Amino acid sequence: MKRIFPALCALLLLTACGPDLPPEDSERPQIVATVFPAYDFARSAAGELADVTLLLPPGAESHSYEPTPADILRVQRCDLFIYLGGESDAWVDTILSAIEPRGDVLRMIDCVDLLEEETVEGMQGGHDHEEGHDHLGEVLSMDEHVWTAPRNAAAVTRIIGQRLALLDRSNGEAYAAGAEAYALELEELDRDFAAFFDTLPDRTIVFGDRFPLLYFAEAYDLDYYAAFPGCGAQTEPSAATVAFLTRKVREEGLPAVWYIEFSNHLVADSIAEAAGVETAQFHTCHNVSRADLEAGATCLSLMRANLETLREHM
Repeated sequence: MKRIFPALCALLLLTACGPDLPPEDSERPQIVATVFPAYDFARSAAGELADVTLLLPPGAESHSYEPTPADILRVQRCDLFIYLGGESDAWVDTILSAIEPRGDVLRMIDCVDLLEEETVEGMQGGHDHEEGHDHLGEVLSMDEHVWTAPRNAAAVTRIIGQRLALLDRSNGEAYAAGAEAYALELEELDRDFAAFFDTLPDRTIVFGDRFPLLYFAEAYDLDYYAAFPGCGAQTEPSAATVAFLTRKVREEGLPAVWYIEFSNHLVADSIAEAAGVETAQFHTCHNVSRADLEAGATCLSLMRANLETLREHM
């Protein structure tokens, strides 16, 4: 957060567009999204009718992201700016309070009903193991990872389509159609996940990592255990947390311990080794690698890959 102020000062020195910025008089609507899900939903709705920019570089961590002056200029000039509105992009509020965006602003967390992120049994922070204090059920914050439930992703996509239709009324039907087509695919994915989980006698899953999948777990009635909450800053779990998760894997007879993208998965590896099982990645779609971006990855394709991985490891 501290480095945003110098970036804002540097912005005042920019008197012309950089080579990677669209001209101010561009006829195509300019959409800027902070994170990959917002970018993916917007480009699906817009098709070739608008320019969609992903602000967060591929592979970057949104919690520690430091926007450049060019990034701030994009936010200020765009016709529609889409961001999460949660802890991971709290830096956006600093930008928006310092500039006057010329366009519309949409927070993804305003598009669906929110869930409260809570500590669960075994989670780092759920117990003070040394003093014996119990913090289970403690509300940490509102969970921002709303897109991880496909039906939520569909709802956000439709709202983005509506906003684009208002911005560019001459192409309103095309935006609505693009958004609806993608939303229907996401709803089909939701049915496929539900059908898969309906075949399982036990819906327990263990993450040796952060757990930014509360909406996914709620959608399919999963029992989950994890080392850290979704927006947890911790990276080193206590011995008691590792022991608890290892015991859960053994007791439940689980075939895998899960981790999320861009994780070093050391905690998951440690638990899996102790329990004698495999590890597997669940891609939350929060961000993607450059290779995935260039290959045309979408939230839909990544979540379908997750479904196949679940079929192999549950």
